[in-house]
Amino acid sequence: MLDALTVAIAVAALLLGAWCGWAAYRDQPTKDWHFIGMAVVSVLALVQLVVGVVLLARGERPEQGTTIFVAYLLGAFACVPAAGFMSLAERSKWGSVTVAAGGVVLAVLEVRLYDIWGG
Repeated sequence: MLDALTVAIAVAALLLGAWCGWAAYRDQPTKDWHFIGMAVVSVLALVQLVVGVVLLARGERPEQGTTIFVAYLLGAFACVPAAGFMSLAERSKWGSVTVAAGGVVLAVLEVRLYDIWGG
C-alpha cells in the first residue's frame, strides 16, 4: 500500500471528526461544508480502494490475507458515506456526532489496513 495515502486519509478523517465534533459541541447539525469535507475524505478512500485492488491484481499480497484486506478496504470506503447518510436522518447535533465518530472509525481502519498490508 501507499503509506503516504494511508496517512493522508487517517489525518483527513481525524480532521473531519474534529470539525464535526466541534459542530456537535456547539449544538449544530452537519451543514453543506461538512458534506464537502466528507466528500473529500470519501474520494481519498476511493483512491485507496482503487490502489489496493490494482496492487492485488498485479500479484502483490498483504501479509495477513487478501480476504481481510479487501474487507477492510471496503469498510474504509463505506465508513464516512454511511455516517453522512445517517447524519441526514438526524438533523441535530447528533448527526454531527455520528460523522465525528465515523471519522475516528476511519482513522482506526486506516491503521489496521497498514498493519494488514505488512507495515
